[in-house]
Amino acid sequence: MLRSLRCAAFLGGLFLSASALAVDIDQASYGYPLTNPFEATIATTPPNLRPDLPSDDEINQSDYSLTMRPEREFSLPDNFWAVKKLTYRIAKQDRAAPLIFLISGTGARFDSTHNEYLKKLYYKAGYHVVQLSSPTSFDFISAASRFATPGVTQEDAEDMYRVMQAVRAQNSTLPVTDFYLTGYSLGALDAAFVSKLDETRRSFNFKKVLLLNPPVNLYTSITNLDKLVQTEVKGINNSTTFYELVLNKLTRYFQQKGYIDLNDALLYDFQSSKEHLTNEQMAMLIGTSFRFSAADIAFTSDLINRRGLIIPPKYPITEGTSLTPFLKRALQCDFDCYLTEQVIPMWRARTDGGSLLQLIDQVSLYALKDYLHDSPKIAVMHNADDVILGPGDLGFLRKTFGERLTVYPLGGHCGNLNYRVNADAMLEFFRG
Repeated sequence: MLRSLRCAAFLGGLFLSASALAVDIDQASYGYPLTNPFEATIATTPPNLRPDLPSDDEINQSDYSLTMRPEREFSLPDNFWAVKKLTYRIAKQDRAAPLIFLISGTGARFDSTHNEYLKKLYYKAGYHVVQLSSPTSFDFISAASRFATPGVTQEDAEDMYRVMQAVRAQNSTLPVTDFYLTGYSLGALDAAFVSKLDETRRSFNFKKVLLLNPPVNLYTSITNLDKLVQTEVKGINNSTTFYELVLNKLTRYFQQKGYIDLNDALLYDFQSSKEHLTNEQMAMLIGTSFRFSAADIAFTSDLINRRGLIIPPKYPITEGTSLTPFLKRALQCDFDCYLTEQVIPMWRARTDGGSLLQLIDQVSLYALKDYLHDSPKIAVMHNADDVILGPGDLGFLRKTFGERLTVYPLGGHCGNLNYRVNADAMLEFFRG
């Protein structure tokens, strides 16, 4: 295993130094150009440094739907028709091949940008690829979650496992040689719990599992992201909102270019211009994106469970109902608020009590420490400058995974997943 990971890292002429047995990538030879973690998180990799991948037209892929919670088809309002069934995407090779499941990050659907990239990467390498929504996405909560209150990772993993079994049953004639599993961000944490679950249920017997930028302590990660919304940004006042400030910058940027071109290179090119976002503005942008994800989760969970925290329990919601007032109320509830008001009460009711500290341990990688330490098929790739990491998190990963941990010096949160060097390392891990 050490040999395969180091071989992967050497692709591109990298120099490696061992630290606590982990594979630490040297910054000078790594070659990733973005040294600002906020910028890397937002803009990801410059297009010329990404791997060559097939276009959608070159991939044999289709979307399918699953009925996982039939009772929701009657209990959810009619205007939720699109999420009463769970949609997933599968790309199929024209021959027998290994199949890899991809789990999206916080609040993200199966067709998130990162999942689409990973699909193309693995499809080109010869895998069947199944793209799955995060257990925290509004479609998964509505269509597949038993308790519609994501946040207890073991419960989320069991819901995800049932979905994966249903996907396999729906594609029973697909010739599969082996099963693999990966996920990014929160999806990586889910993947670890799904892998542990599979050790006893044995539906897939995953050959290898790769965790990309997982939260170690989930509470630390969501606290870090929630704090970004509180960043003081110069130029925001009673008459100018953060969104107006960013829009004005983009407007001036396109005026200077003389045309509007929305493509993958936009954010990187924008950040290279004089209109680029400051550190504080980028922090606010990342935090705001996360806050919207938290609002989606809080709103959907409250609606399905009729808790009355955001939507009055008997409030009629039809296709013509404005959801704006409820969105505003949901946006006032950060992830800590969601945990306090919805997750912890549900968890305590099902487990006869328990403290917040106990819950934090149960939903984080801590709960799987022995399993992860002893399982040679699971590896982690992370970034030293990832904004979701807290003090001691990398130390935990080093002690737990040893040589199965690769630490990149740059990349922010998942910003270097589409860097050629990282792509080669991911493929080499599964091949190795």
